[in-house]
Amino acid sequence: MEHTWDFAAILANWRVLWVGLQGTLIVFAATVTLGLGGGLLVGVCRYAKTPLLRLPSMAFVEVFRNTPVLVQIIWFYYAFPILTGIEVNPFLAAVLGISLNTMAFSAEIYRAGIQSIEPGQWEAGRALGMAYQQTLRRIILPVAIKRILPALTNRGIEVFKMSTLASVVAYVETLNQAKLIADLNFNPIESYTAVALIFFAVLYPAVQGTYILERMLRKSE
Repeated sequence: MEHTWDFAAILANWRVLWVGLQGTLIVFAATVTLGLGGGLLVGVCRYAKTPLLRLPSMAFVEVFRNTPVLVQIIWFYYAFPILTGIEVNPFLAAVLGISLNTMAFSAEIYRAGIQSIEPGQWEAGRALGMAYQQTLRRIILPVAIKRILPALTNRGIEVFKMSTLASVVAYVETLNQAKLIADLNFNPIESYTAVALIFFAVLYPAVQGTYILERMLRKSE
């Protein structure tokens, strides 16, 4: 099957894609902050010995980790307003679906990092007269986060790519704008190729930066 590549329409509509990229970056900033930040809290609760903290966090992780994020976005957009009477716009539906899903996955990453710390570190904290929370904050988490940084980096990359799922509720992001260009100019191959190139151009420098950060952290150990 032959195809004549023509990116003229893409170049002519670069502002449309630029608007979409801005929407993508906004969703990413919100979801990665809520997802990774909230995941730390849930991960700590998952490791807690108190059932009052551990059991609800376990239920949260299992629900959001074992259901598709696309379904979660659709559910928040269509079903949540029916159940609560609270209107949810496309942006909020996307942020809720992606960030809660990310929170569940990152919670397990944090929990694994905490569990990887040798028992002697906890004992050292107790020997210094630190409470559990102080030992966790001052000794355990700094070391654990260094160990799980590659996993968190991968999760952040996945969050950025998952932002394209916001198009299912017509949120204005990169993929949604590419669909618009493709529908108007009948060039889906070029439009979606442009999306792939845009994502690569954004993610590649960011990933290289995380590699540099990882090397710096290893040297500081």
